[in-house]
Amino acid sequence: MKFVDEFRRSDLAQAVSARIRQRSKTRVRLMEFCGSHTVAIFKHGIRQMLPPNIEMTSGPGCPVCVTANADIDKSIALAKIPGVILTTFGDMLKVPGSYSSLQEAKAEGADVRVVYSTLDALAIAKESPDRKVVFLGIGFETTTPTIEASVIQAEAEKIGNFSVLCQNKVCIPTIRALMNLGEIRLDGLICPGHVSAVIGSHPWDFIAHEYHIPCVITGFEPLDILQGIEMLVFQIENGRFTVEIAYRRGVRPEGNLKALEVIKQVFQPCAASWRGIGIVPDSGLKPRPRYRQFDAENIFDIQPGPTREHAGCLCGEILRGVKTPADCKLFAKACTPENPVGPCMVSHEGSCSAYYLYGDSNGE
Repeated sequence: MKFVDEFRRSDLAQAVSARIRQRSKTRVRLMEFCGSHTVAIFKHGIRQMLPPNIEMTSGPGCPVCVTANADIDKSIALAKIPGVILTTFGDMLKVPGSYSSLQEAKAEGADVRVVYSTLDALAIAKESPDRKVVFLGIGFETTTPTIEASVIQAEAEKIGNFSVLCQNKVCIPTIRALMNLGEIRLDGLICPGHVSAVIGSHPWDFIAHEYHIPCVITGFEPLDILQGIEMLVFQIENGRFTVEIAYRRGVRPEGNLKALEVIKQVFQPCAASWRGIGIVPDSGLKPRPRYRQFDAENIFDIQPGPTREHAGCLCGEILRGVKTPADCKLFAKACTPENPVGPCMVSHEGSCSAYYLYGDSNGE
């Protein structure tokens, strides 16, 4: 595993941990926005490698988790429309909506299929010309270009029975919304490497300039994350507020210009509902008028019915960083990966799942 093992060397990790302990004198709270970071932090025991004055908290960086019940209900209602094949990624099947899940809809007869890419969904559409094939788009900027590419390909190949139910979201407006809520004090932000590989480092600048919170973009290996924390500590202890890249093998300041061009070609910003945060302007995406024939919401009359939240589930508060899974009375009791009450326990990037799999018996 060349180029991977070297980012997991325990001796180097211990050396970085020692430098962090030596340099960090102030009590600080750092947030990792991304669910992939949360999993890596727990899986590799990074919290245990940090001094007690550094508190780590998880943010709303899991696209499955932040999908509101109303949007999940919409996908379930769409899947039940006769003649529809709903395709999606596997981690969406067990996510509970207001009353059921896509997995339950499938068990009741809906044609719901797991795919590994939008290309798989296009292939199904070609193989089933008498059916309407819909791809349920979930994700941040990382996966969005692949969905746009599928729409462009469907147009080029005249695949008229393919459409997208776009529930993709963009991160930056929601980070601003989270900051403006003022519920938690943050001293540093670990920014996601994969999202930043698309959008670059500049969109994060406002956090440092307006909120005086240092940011570091990191990868997902243990040394990536520890290096990012060390860089944040250095900024905090020296009173600096800037955006730094600790993941230069994957991120350029300007981002991936080609991917950004494709995103703007097919989709336009719209308001989106985030679990625990609410409606955030310009944080969602919808097809531009030119591509309305591939917009499932334009094609189908989707009637999801009333929405409800699950009593006792703290996913919303956990996603905002004001609660942890250990604060939830359902955690590891009524809510487990086999029987999830909320999406944070379903997704492999969810905080509750990470706490359950890699935390101690109290979820810490």
